[in-house]
Amino acid sequence: MDYGIRTESIMIKTSKRILVFFLALFLFACAGGEIKKEPDEIAIKKPMDRVNVDSDVELDFKSAVLLMQQEKYAQAISLLNAVIEREKRLPAPYVNIAIAHNRLGDSKAAEKNLISALKLDIGHPVANNELGLLYRKKGKFKAARTAYENAIKEHPDYLPAIKNLGVLCDLYMHDFECALQQFENYLKLKPDDKTVAIWVADVRQRFGK
Repeated sequence: MDYGIRTESIMIKTSKRILVFFLALFLFACAGGEIKKEPDEIAIKKPMDRVNVDSDVELDFKSAVLLMQQEKYAQAISLLNAVIEREKRLPAPYVNIAIAHNRLGDSKAAEKNLISALKLDIGHPVANNELGLLYRKKGKFKAARTAYENAIKEHPDYLPAIKNLGVLCDLYMHDFECALQQFENYLKLKPDDKTVAIWVADVRQRFGK
């Protein structure tokens, strides 16, 4: 084989590898860190769901939501603890206090409260999505996948869980078929998301589809 041709072939292969590397790096930069929160993930604003709640409890819950929106998480936790002491039938206060704990770096308390929420509603979309993110950070990928799948099973149009499951399958579990399915499902619901469209093209290239 001619040395010049062989050198050119090696350079082409190297260039392709570099391109794939940077595509993967771009995907990780977009999706591997914190996923951008949807508005209802910052704090659940409507706790009343088929349950009659005392007006004072509802007022305190709404005040806690406002504190969370102001990033006053410690104060929100104090108020939500008072809400939970008086009303234990609803998942929303547990989810919000978990989010507040997580923002303050207390993942153990966050996990405990998310599990309490899921005991009341196993398919709760925000609780499962938050728990999935928490487990992903801890390296518990199978548990994270179960949480996302529980959310999607009950709420098939819940975009954060669909996107996060796709990211988990792609970057952490290397299940490209799962990743492609989730990203494509996401685009069916939100076709104008150009970032996810890029992810789909990247996964197809690496998956060979």
